[in-house]
Amino acid sequence: MAHSRGSYSCACFYTDNIYIEEYQMHVRYTDEQQFTQEYQKALQSRGCRTAEKLAQVLETVKKEVERRIQLAEESQQRKSEIALHYKPLHPELYVLQESFLAAEFLEAVHFCQSPHASLDGLLNLLDSIPGIGFFIDKRIYQLPVFVPQFCKDFVEELEHFERSALAKGRPNTMNNYGVLLNELGLDDSFITPLREKYLRPLVSLLYPDWGGSCLDSHKAFVVQYSLDKDLDLSCHYDNSEVTLNVSLGKEFTDGNLYFSEMREVPANERRYTEVEHLMGQGILHRGQQIHGALPITSGERWNLIIWKRASSVRNKLCPMCDKEPQLIETAGQGDGFTVREKEIGAQTLDVCAVF
Repeated sequence: MAHSRGSYSCACFYTDNIYIEEYQMHVRYTDEQQFTQEYQKALQSRGCRTAEKLAQVLETVKKEVERRIQLAEESQQRKSEIALHYKPLHPELYVLQESFLAAEFLEAVHFCQSPHASLDGLLNLLDSIPGIGFFIDKRIYQLPVFVPQFCKDFVEELEHFERSALAKGRPNTMNNYGVLLNELGLDDSFITPLREKYLRPLVSLLYPDWGGSCLDSHKAFVVQYSLDKDLDLSCHYDNSEVTLNVSLGKEFTDGNLYFSEMREVPANERRYTEVEHLMGQGILHRGQQIHGALPITSGERWNLIIWKRASSVRNKLCPMCDKEPQLIETAGQGDGFTVREKEIGAQTLDVCAVF
């Protein structure tokens, strides 16, 4: 039976993993009683010690829940407005071309497509790239992805869009500055071909146990760091099977990425590995791996993030709540879940019924 390619999210998207930046906490919210019982003591230990402060936190959490409920529809509206009114600075960037891609990246992809492709052979190839490394114990792999000129032009395009008066959606709950590439019109002609033609052969060898050969959707966005915006990114894991993180520049100092074990490893048992992130280089890692970004100390950095998803993996177990997903049909991209046609309506929920 074929799968429907409708857009679906798990119900946990509307209740779980809500980030409270002031107190560096991820929380779950279904109602005030549940929230107070589960988090009041933890919040107090982090400085939220008055009824007024707790009320402020609750208001912030409720606003985030409401934002998520409206997110898909509002994103579709922004995408339509951008398509109608935005004039790109570099329109040639909106269709993926091999000239954008680093020679080392293309060589690795071509090897993965060859009859003699193997994991050992790919790792030997990556290890031979000057200045590039990988951390096999954590399955973190680094290699050039884009040529410098593409990075420069792409950042110029993003800055041009940021200067426009059009409404913009933030990338996620932890990054306050950046661009959703679906809204900018880059999904079908750029990100999807990049995922299917170039990234899938690589991740099929690197992450076969994480759906590497059957990645069938994604969420792509760019995040921005500067001294007057976001400086860093706290420990977290991604809503993906495999993540690609590419540094687009510009000039900046410090701000290394850091990685630990998978998220089920207790915090007091985690070991951390720092990875320097240079312009044009991409880092591949499993989405459920704990990671973050240290503060930059000068300059400005843009990163392209692609959360690659495999419905065959996440249909069995939602990566965010570790349960069989309770599907909610949504507008736009959804979160990479699919259902069989006969199940539509039978196993999906109305978002309003969640609360």
